[in-house]
Amino acid sequence: MNKFLAVLCLVAISCGQQEQKQEAPATGAQVASPAAHGVTWHAPEGWITESPSSSMRKAQYRLPRAEGDPEDASVVVFYFQGQGGGVQANIHRWYSQFIQPDGRATSEVAKVETATVNGHKQTTVDITGTYLFQATPMSPHTTEKPGFRMLATVIETPGGPYFVKFVGPEKTVTKWQESYHTFVASFK
Repeated sequence: MNKFLAVLCLVAISCGQQEQKQEAPATGAQVASPAAHGVTWHAPEGWITESPSSSMRKAQYRLPRAEGDPEDASVVVFYFQGQGGGVQANIHRWYSQFIQPDGRATSEVAKVETATVNGHKQTTVDITGTYLFQATPMSPHTTEKPGFRMLATVIETPGGPYFVKFVGPEKTVTKWQESYHTFVASFK
């Protein structure tokens, strides 16, 4: 009986321990788990897979910084089961996350491109400037990060849009730009 209670206590204690955040470099053959409606994608080689930090995130990656940049970049895949607003609403929200050093509106300097890839319409926004980083969603407090760049893509699927956000120091984003385009093109 005492052994049984001891084992039961050990099981209870081990269940209460938090899992360690696992990070593993992605390989070109790695496929993210299918999200809703069978949508899959491939993480490019060199990307570091992270455990999503919230339930809104379907995948999260860290891209190592370019030489001289202050930090790594991140790529996050969001899916809200058909919610999350339309394409234009998200573009305007992404504009509001940047300010321009010359005072112009971000919408005046951002580039927007639309394409159809694997049967899905994709709209990608390319923004540079001072990023207004929020530590938590909807936080009124921001930290200004000058010299940042964001590539953000809305991928329209039958089950609702996926939102992919790639943000980091400008040189780092430029370094990984082609692999980002390969990544969003892999959504099927």
